[in-house]
Amino acid sequence: MLAKDMATSFFDFLHMNKQKTFRPKKRFPHGTLRHNLHKQAQATLNSGVDLKQVVRLPPNESLDDWLAVNTVDFFNRINLLYGILADSCTVESCPTMCGGAKYEYLWQDGVEYKKPTRLPAKDYMHKLMDWIEERINNEKIFPSTTDVPFPSDFRQTCKKILSRLFRIFVHIYIHHFEKLVQIGAEPHANMLYKHYYYFVTEFSLVTQRELDALKDLTARLITNMANSQQQQSATKN
Repeated sequence: MLAKDMATSFFDFLHMNKQKTFRPKKRFPHGTLRHNLHKQAQATLNSGVDLKQVVRLPPNESLDDWLAVNTVDFFNRINLLYGILADSCTVESCPTMCGGAKYEYLWQDGVEYKKPTRLPAKDYMHKLMDWIEERINNEKIFPSTTDVPFPSDFRQTCKKILSRLFRIFVHIYIHHFEKLVQIGAEPHANMLYKHYYYFVTEFSLVTQRELDALKDLTARLITNMANSQQQQSATKN
């Protein structure tokens, strides 16, 4: 499938399943620079441009604005992806937040859970979404307009959010892959993951140690995409 067709079908899929969103979506006010930047990014993604180019910082735009727009967008989309699968992620099926036998993620927020704590995956997801939503809806952390400056630790906050969102991919791909296939969501999940992967690696936002949890999947998806693009280029020539 061509990248443009894949992008279009992904957004159609999101639209059809928007009622299943796991959390309310964060939106930038219409007419603001960040709303316009968000629309520009979505239009570029929907045009079928190579994902490696989609994630690059647009000319004359600030990195903080670009990080803000994309971090919120990934939260919204990953949030929806998990929401579609949430019914199959129960305390019985997923008693811990893990990715196979090798990776287990403990919850710590410094408030309710001051020490790393083992939680069922479902509870971990709820805590994580609450934690992220609290930050992206805080105008002092994620200002909606350019009138409010970004805090000095803004980039570090984005790194932590994106790193924790990666764990949702790990759990979904390892423990709910069959469900993804069953509901026809695998191609959409793959596209979202590739977009996310290119973005976080473009700006070094997630450590390689963290990303290693899906290194086999990444190698397969990225290699397949590169081969497909080479074939399309050869056909055009």
